[in-house]
Amino acid sequence: MEIRPDPRSLWLSRAFRSLGKLGPFRLPRSRLRAGALMVAALTMATATLAACSAAPATSVTPATSGSPGEVDLPGPGHPAWLLARSVLNQLVLDPAAVSELNGKLVYELLQPGQPPLPRVVAEPVVTFASAAALESAVDAGKVPSGTFGVQFDPEAWVFTPAAEQRNLVHVAAAAAAVAHAHGLRLIVAPAIDLSTVLDASGRGPEWRQFLDLDLVGRMAKVADVVELQAQSLEQDTGVYTAFVHAAAAQARAARPGVDLLAGLSTNPPGRATDAKELMADIRATRSTVDGYWLNVPSPGAKCPTCHAAQPEMAAQVLGVAP
Repeated sequence: MEIRPDPRSLWLSRAFRSLGKLGPFRLPRSRLRAGALMVAALTMATATLAACSAAPATSVTPATSGSPGEVDLPGPGHPAWLLARSVLNQLVLDPAAVSELNGKLVYELLQPGQPPLPRVVAEPVVTFASAAALESAVDAGKVPSGTFGVQFDPEAWVFTPAAEQRNLVHVAAAAAAVAHAHGLRLIVAPAIDLSTVLDASGRGPEWRQFLDLDLVGRMAKVADVVELQAQSLEQDTGVYTAFVHAAAAQARAARPGVDLLAGLSTNPPGRATDAKELMADIRATRSTVDGYWLNVPSPGAKCPTCHAAQPEMAAQVLGVAP
């Protein structure tokens, strides 16, 4: 059996050395690891996945293994992808999706208590809808060793306490302090519907009310990555682009160089979408954001009106990403 160093351990040692030079709250852009998802030959009906390459790749080499590498934060040329564990678990079986992810920065989004996928090199991120739950889990040591960061996903729903919804910037700053104290990065993903809580008298589309609050700019001052939950706008590329550009401008005015992701969904509530619409959104915004949170939600308590999950659409989007 081949024995080789744990890629996360090697990456963390480099990251902590860099943190000593740059200050406590910012990882250098050149030290984020790119996840390479390489599918090996099928043996006993099991796909064997290997580690990462030092530069973005466009093809997959079966039955090979690699060593940890360092790349610049992907940015417009090579977008980063935030993908739930359940989505990654299906995408690694699709050669086109694997080829697109190979050499890219991949954040693997985990629910509390959920382990990362074995043999997939990605940056594990544990997500919480409540800042208090996030802080409690981190302080109690319930976030597994090797985790890259934690995500605070506040929305106007029962999973984010009402008091947190009304005091988002304060609770996000507190969550960032706890995360940073434990060597973790913080991603914040404030939903557009929070505008109905923070300014109930607002007029016009929710996304314009959301921008009027400058919530993204204020979040950018405390978080390491800001995710723009624009997926509800994705079926109108003009509106999607206007929102992403305006929100990104607010974030970077508040904190130049802050990392930004934009949201997309294969099966949002309402009218069904398709891969062409998602690709149009990506083409229109890739010069503005560093990557995308590609949602493939399943109908349930957190998305009661979502259509059936569409992982094959996610694979299509990844496979034809320019």
